[in-house]
Amino acid sequence: METLPDSQQQMLGTLYTEHHGWLQGWLRKRLGCVFEAADLAHDTFVRIAVQHELENLREPRAYLTTVAHGLMVNQLRRRKLEQAYLAALAQAPAHEIPSPEAQAMLLETLLEIDALLDGLPGKVRMAFLMVQLEGASHADIARRLDVSVSSVRKYIMRALAHCLSVDTPSA
Repeated sequence: METLPDSQQQMLGTLYTEHHGWLQGWLRKRLGCVFEAADLAHDTFVRIAVQHELENLREPRAYLTTVAHGLMVNQLRRRKLEQAYLAALAQAPAHEIPSPEAQAMLLETLLEIDALLDGLPGKVRMAFLMVQLEGASHADIARRLDVSVSSVRKYIMRALAHCLSVDTPSA
């Protein structure tokens, strides 16, 4: 992570000093866990430091809650996806269960795909995933989603365009 200029370090320090305790309490009420609240409060300040958006901050608590809420939503989505993955693994025959390392890599890939498709309408996401993961035909997808084949084509093109337009971090 790049170093913040001195003025932004000072602003971030002031923001942290004045609002960290409040933010952690706000998160604790919503999450019901002191440890998760502490982690998300920390992640909130890290996100703010990385985004370099401190100069025009007029309502610090509103900004902090917006960033923290986004992180909570991401955490919930991650947990739901992880639980679904673990449930699918539990249904698989023992000889098909990947190694713990492969499981971790697969879960990380699923999370990246989920983040990549974030913001797309449900039918667009579903059509794209059915083609990519199941190899389903456009006609089959149209029947399953109760839409026309033309709509399925549009959904898939929209999803592909979205994936190509998303700014992904370089490795």
